[in-house]
Amino acid sequence: MWRFGAALIVLLAFQGEATAQNRGWIPWGEIGAQPPPRYGRPVPMPNRSRPAPISRSNADDDDDDNNSAFSNRRGGQLAAPRSAIQYPALLEGGPRPDISPRAPQSVAFRGYAQGAIVVDTSGRSLYYVTSTTSALRYPISVGRDGFTWKGVEKISRVQEWPDWHPPKEMRERDPRLPEKMTGGINNPLGAKALYLGNSLYRIHGTNDSKSIGYAASSGCFRMMNHHVAHLATLAGVGTTVHVLDKLPSNVAGTPAVEEEAPKPALRKPKRV
Repeated sequence: MWRFGAALIVLLAFQGEATAQNRGWIPWGEIGAQPPPRYGRPVPMPNRSRPAPISRSNADDDDDDNNSAFSNRRGGQLAAPRSAIQYPALLEGGPRPDISPRAPQSVAFRGYAQGAIVVDTSGRSLYYVTSTTSALRYPISVGRDGFTWKGVEKISRVQEWPDWHPPKEMRERDPRLPEKMTGGINNPLGAKALYLGNSLYRIHGTNDSKSIGYAASSGCFRMMNHHVAHLATLAGVGTTVHVLDKLPSNVAGTPAVEEEAPKPALRKPKRV
């Protein structure tokens, strides 16, 4: 009997190893040796003397993949990620499903031209100005400490299911990253990318809702796939993008509420 039990244990162990090998690479949301703590502390980041400027070359200007440890306070920042396994030089990004655009909430907004995009870094929000008095507000994630920037750029290109090319500096921090990952649902750049000027900074999608609302990237602005699909129906090449440290308090207001049609006056029933 004990021999049968020992043989069964060996068989189960072999099947587990084979399953792990067939599974392939780990999805970005699962990268990390340990699962995310339910109540963790913000992970300290390297202290940089000044924010990273807008890059005009292939410097550290691409977006990092997702992370496994994050602050328990929304609005905090995710630590610099590190892959759990060694990836091949060319990695397939997976299928490219149809993403239905989904509009976000409309809010009162003033001070910017209709058709402009305004990024509030500290507020983790991106606004698309729809009129002189209102804008659509998309929740986003922004650059981590040392990777934030501000300025004015124009959208120079819109790419559906973009390939991901981790730049040299990123692969030096984590040599196990691939040299290229093709576009797809598993690609950290998501369903669409709106490139900003001559830099490789971009507004792009993600299917990882856990990263939204945090400082999580190397300078890119990340939003849910259904939101970036919607934004791309409104903004295109030439759209002006204003990136601010903090949005002035008198610019954005409460959610815009449509005026209700007046209700008809109730008539008192006539006495018979």
